[in-house]
Amino acid sequence: MKYEWKKQDKALYLPAAEPVQIHVPAYNYFTLQGQGNPNQPDFAEAVGVLYSLSYAVKMLPKKGPAPEGYYEYTVFPLEGIWDLTEAGRCKAELDKDELVYTLMIRQPDFVTPELAAEVLEKVKQSKPHPLLHKAAFDNVEDGHSVQMLHIGPYDDEPGSFSRMEQYCAGQGLRRLSKLHREIYISDARRTQAEKLRTVLRFTVTQEV
Repeated sequence: MKYEWKKQDKALYLPAAEPVQIHVPAYNYFTLQGQGNPNQPDFAEAVGVLYSLSYAVKMLPKKGPAPEGYYEYTVFPLEGIWDLTEAGRCKAELDKDELVYTLMIRQPDFVTPELAAEVLEKVKQSKPHPLLHKAAFDNVEDGHSVQMLHIGPYDDEPGSFSRMEQYCAGQGLRRLSKLHREIYISDARRTQAEKLRTVLRFTVTQEV
């Protein structure tokens, strides 16, 4: 049976539009780090590189023998972990030029570090791009987190984060850092801003 994240992983990718707690285990990702305004071309280039790697994995059986444990699946959505530079944290208002991000796309569990390295080398040869030399294969665990589905423009996310922090206060939870994860369920190129669906998540701990 084909693995479809929208069906098998609803808790991770299709939460309610209200804050909820969740434990997120470790998963494997292709990742790419960057800095600056996500509306600039560099950001779109990074996204394209990650998708080229992800689709290279998916298409492996069409290029030769399928890897051990391979199964049919839907490519996972783009995700990003967001932070600010030291200078950006000192500013009263958000300066998107000071954003620091790690973009990532989750990979199915049959993808080992060895297989990921092979795919990376193949893509460097077939679709060379300078950013491929910055791409990495990482294991990332969010652990105990609070998340919710944000519906609407990216610039309206502070309102949803405020609701999440209010929820934490009521549940005796403390946000561990200002880092947060965004999971892009909608394609911003094809979706009206008011209909965009984005999972917002940050890690928490129980107050002592």
